[in-house]
Amino acid sequence: MLNDKLQNHNLILASGSPRRQQFFKDLGLDFEIRLKNTKEEYPDRLHHFEISDYLAQLKALPFKEELTDSDILITSDTIVWHDNKALGKPKNQTDAFEMIKSMSNKTHEVITSVCFTTKTLQKTVNAITKVTFKTLTDSEINYYINTCKPFDKAGAYGIQEWIGQIGITKIEGSYFNVVGLPTHLVYGTLNSFVE
Repeated sequence: MLNDKLQNHNLILASGSPRRQQFFKDLGLDFEIRLKNTKEEYPDRLHHFEISDYLAQLKALPFKEELTDSDILITSDTIVWHDNKALGKPKNQTDAFEMIKSMSNKTHEVITSVCFTTKTLQKTVNAITKVTFKTLTDSEINYYINTCKPFDKAGAYGIQEWIGQIGITKIEGSYFNVVGLPTHLVYGTLNSFVE
């Protein structure tokens, strides 16, 4: 449906995430994958969605000069916001344990920003989902880290994995946003590009 409207455009997904790539396939979109390394650093003054917005835009910068008139580049970033700070990807096992432990029996926010860049325009959208964990035992946390090795995930967990199945008691907002892409926003924004 949307793919037909986009036939004069070339969608470029700049993400190595298999989850995000699968979402694009599930949305029925034709796209290519282009990857460039970006140092994910942001100014200390940024808070909350400003961080993920900034990083999503930062990831678009290396592509700016090579975009053609028909290209729509899509970059994104997900952070977990908890206790007034951003939780990125864990550095190691201890870091992962501490991150998950800090969210036990509490509610945190998962924020994903998606940046759409063309030769002449840039638009960034974001979604915020509130996620509540039950009280997690140390052995549950350790089992999850040892089994699923969530070192490539913001906040050290994937909602679609074991810990999400046994540990999450409440979600307010988009589930898909927590997995890594607010698909409803991507669909709506791409539609607005071709209207």
